[in-house]
Amino acid sequence: MVNEESIDAPQFASFSEFYSAHSRPVFEALALTLRDEELARDAAAEGMARALQRWSDVSTYGNPAGWVYRVGLNWATSRVRKFRREVSREVSPEHAAPPTPEIHPGLEAAIAELPVEQRAVVVLRYHLDWSEASTAEALQIAPGTVKSRLSRALSRLAVALDER
Repeated sequence: MVNEESIDAPQFASFSEFYSAHSRPVFEALALTLRDEELARDAAAEGMARALQRWSDVSTYGNPAGWVYRVGLNWATSRVRKFRREVSREVSPEHAAPPTPEIHPGLEAAIAELPVEQRAVVVLRYHLDWSEASTAEALQIAPGTVKSRLSRALSRLAVALDER
């Protein structure tokens, strides 16, 4: 492991001085490494922010800019890895969205106009065919609230469909 403390370590009067001298070169190095300018900008900012938090220690390192670069690179690769895991989960067959059921366009538009609370009850009761009790439990509401929301929703749907 490289010794980060050195007798020849450049001394900076303040973090501001260090930032002025090294923020651009660290960003450029990260941009070349990561081949993504936006990610490199974020990584450089993250590295600098962490250097500021630990400036009393980082300022004594033989190459504080190298430390910032490494921190930024580690942060960026971790972020990319996390993003890839999330994306692969979203597109994997077991996580693929089920096909949208075929619904008459007029009915679909009428359901879309319902308030979210009523729409949720209609979908759970009629699309998933859940009981009032199961719907109430899922939505954390009383069974009587399921009945009243469903009644209001069906009334609104009837009016909307008659108008169409």
